[in-house]
Amino acid sequence: MGEEIIANNIKKLRKKRKMTLDRLASLTSLTKGYLSKIERSNKAPPYSTLNKIAIALGVDAAFFLEENPADTKGIRISFTRKAKGKSIRSVGSLAEGSLYGYGYEALASDKPGKNMEPFIIEPAFDDEAIFQHEGEEFMYVLEGRHELLYGGERYIMEKGDCVYFDAAVPHTGRSLGKSKARLLAVMYNYRRM
Repeated sequence: MGEEIIANNIKKLRKKRKMTLDRLASLTSLTKGYLSKIERSNKAPPYSTLNKIAIALGVDAAFFLEENPADTKGIRISFTRKAKGKSIRSVGSLAEGSLYGYGYEALASDKPGKNMEPFIIEPAFDDEAIFQHEGEEFMYVLEGRHELLYGGERYIMEKGDCVYFDAAVPHTGRSLGKSKARLLAVMYNYRRM
């Protein structure tokens, strides 16, 4: 699946909700121009941006990964088979001067109203993108080595290591070594509509 599916789903859902770009900008604290750029792009925005848009539109961030998003009301459990999550292989940033690529697989994407968003992520080898968003994150290294920069501190993580942190503090990470690290990452979002 390509990243353009995210842009298409954002635009479709915004229009289905009869929401203007101005209104979405107001709800997300993002500019109308940036939102328009996201809707026209072939690159996905950073998770923090995607999550702001999801909250404003009343869905989970993983909703935007669905090829044909369906009404999921009434679903109380989500079961995802190994390697059957909704995948995006290379996620890019729309921020000027910030290009990064990482793969992620959304787990439990069909469960609506989640406070936790579980993903399998494969961080890039660079750490140019700085993330800062509401909520908390948990990361567990499944394979490889990962460097986390959090609030000015550096943590080298290896298979079996985990970290739990406040996502409001600036943070970034990257894979170390010859192959990308694989992590279970769970984002917890405080605010739900």
